[in-house]
Amino acid sequence: MLFSKDIGIDLGTANVLIYEKGKGIVLEEPSVVSIDAQSGRMIAAGEEARQMLGRTPGKIEVVRPMKDGVIADIEATEMMLKHFINSLNIKGMLSQPRIMICCPTNITLVEKNAIREAAEKCGAREVFIEEEPKIAALGAGMDISKPSGNMVIDVGGGTADIAVLSLGDIVTSASIKIAGNRFDQDIVDYIKTNYKLLIGDRTAEEIKISVATVYPEGREEELQVRGRDLVSGLPRTITISSTEVEEALRESVRIIVHAAKNVLEQTPPELSADIMNKGIVLTGGGALLHGLDRLLADELHVPVFVADNPLHCVVVGTGIMLDHIDKIRRR
Repeated sequence: MLFSKDIGIDLGTANVLIYEKGKGIVLEEPSVVSIDAQSGRMIAAGEEARQMLGRTPGKIEVVRPMKDGVIADIEATEMMLKHFINSLNIKGMLSQPRIMICCPTNITLVEKNAIREAAEKCGAREVFIEEEPKIAALGAGMDISKPSGNMVIDVGGGTADIAVLSLGDIVTSASIKIAGNRFDQDIVDYIKTNYKLLIGDRTAEEIKISVATVYPEGREEELQVRGRDLVSGLPRTITISSTEVEEALRESVRIIVHAAKNVLEQTPPELSADIMNKGIVLTGGGALLHGLDRLLADELHVPVFVADNPLHCVVVGTGIMLDHIDKIRRR
């Protein structure tokens, strides 16, 4: 291979997805790295490292290098990205790849530079950084180029990004650090407080997927959960219901609803009328949380639709943007 390919990266708090121009999605792995604590050398990344969470001896450290949509550990992020990019054999003999990466709407210049630096150290010839809700809207099939209002709520692992778009750019937006990972923590805290039982993040995620709902009386299911009794220190099993999980998640979801209301209140009336007609599109892994679309529709008095493939909207959007990379460069 003489020439390198352009790639788009959804560098998420929970997962990393990579889109290769001309091929589509070529990688989807958890944003997890395991490191030898003594040498600092990477042992594994992605799903292999995720399997080690909570199960490693003291000399192996398992880290999530992304936190709240931004880089928390730049060295671990660089190791993880290098591993993923090298595994795809994207680099050419004569040139390096151009990389497009997404970020939340309200990150600081320092955080943006950290993302750029991580991509450059992975051998990128050029790095383009775009805002996540705009890319998610494109990936969900929305036409944001016209003078018409479009609203997207992208609920990822670390952040929920809410934006109104028109003429190819963001008009009003908000980014809050409440999303999938916070939901998991809410479930852990609820079970710890009410049952005096300690469970891990992976168990909390299983509860979220299997029985959780955020719409009152939207789902009636139960799941047996194993953990460590905080009183006796011994293993114990409990049964958790959808109603209890709704209670656990209520406050976090209320904050997302409140942020969406604020964005709508700041939106020009003409664009608000467009959104009333078209509805709001939900993207990201959090869009799959049972009842979230119904709850938002009830609270915002606007139709809410879940995108066809919410987990892949951002990375597919990077692919669409890569097709117009020359326009971005001129901008």
